[in-house]
Amino acid sequence: MIVAIAIVKGYKYEIRNKIIGFSTHIQITKLDLNNSFQSSPLVSDSLLEKNICAVNGIAHIQRFGIKAGIIKTKNEFEGIVLKGVGKEYDWKFINNHLIEGRSISMNDSSASNDLILSKKTVDKLNLKLGDNIVMYFVQDPPRVRKFKLAGIYKTGFDEMDALYAFADIMHIQKLNDWKPDQISGYEISISNYDKLDEMTDAVSEIVPYNLEVQSIRKIHPQLFDWLNLLDLNVIIIIILMIVVACINMSTALLILIVERSNMIGILKALGARNNSVGKMFLYMASYLLAGGMIIGNIFGIGLCLSQKYFSWFKLSQEAYYLSMVPIRLEITDVILINAVAFAICILVLIIPSRFVLRISPAKAIRFE
Repeated sequence: MIVAIAIVKGYKYEIRNKIIGFSTHIQITKLDLNNSFQSSPLVSDSLLEKNICAVNGIAHIQRFGIKAGIIKTKNEFEGIVLKGVGKEYDWKFINNHLIEGRSISMNDSSASNDLILSKKTVDKLNLKLGDNIVMYFVQDPPRVRKFKLAGIYKTGFDEMDALYAFADIMHIQKLNDWKPDQISGYEISISNYDKLDEMTDAVSEIVPYNLEVQSIRKIHPQLFDWLNLLDLNVIIIIILMIVVACINMSTALLILIVERSNMIGILKALGARNNSVGKMFLYMASYLLAGGMIIGNIFGIGLCLSQKYFSWFKLSQEAYYLSMVPIRLEITDVILINAVAFAICILVLIIPSRFVLRISPAKAIRFE
């Protein structure tokens, strides 16, 4: 049970962080009915940024611009979403998954021609670090931009890797004929994911009525619904394990009672009450249960810590989006699992302990 919960929580945590890494926790965009990647622009507001940063729990705010385009080489072409970022962009997520090159070098005077692509896109287009890349944008009139491949990243989350490329936000502004202060929106990072809904509501109260505030769960509902389904798997696993544990302990207690029938008969003949004899066997079963749980905790926690620090067990990244089995072990989970499992097993053991009532002292003493 410990291993099952640690793996599922670790998997959800890693996948969730990858989704958040591409879009952050909360996005502010222009309120309209446009469902395409290219939304209506909003004007960046330093006062609004200051007020949002003043909210307790807000970690970072950054501008972004989005535009769909096509990368074309001599033999291949690939649709891509160009995400423009500013100087204040938090590169921590991309840098952690950067396998070649560097992040984008930006300045205030001119747009940087650096481009960051995913390993999946680079392999498909047969590109390499330092190559010049031509990107076409379908608009009226059509436009072309030339970039230089400065960095290659790989998160293992192919759905996102194949979608996004990163560039200077000035390119998005020039392609859309926007003013220097016009952007697609803001991305906001928070310090505690568990307070996502609370922080989204807090930001919504600050922004003007013509702006839309969306949490990452609303932006990618299908992905988070998929992650929530994993909880059902954990619940089923835990229920099955508890059922097996209860059956095993009940069987063990019944065997103890049968083996000690002669002793039970003598105790009853000497005046011991049924409840007293039943409690004695219940205490013995609790002792066995506690011993087994201690051994289980040692092996379970030991296996989790071993995997966390040494990563013995690998995964197919193409199938699971991760290269190794993730572990997220929390002391509260361990305590809760032990407490619930012990309590349920003890309650179930009361039933076989009642078999003591049916044992006749005269027959039990003669029992061999």
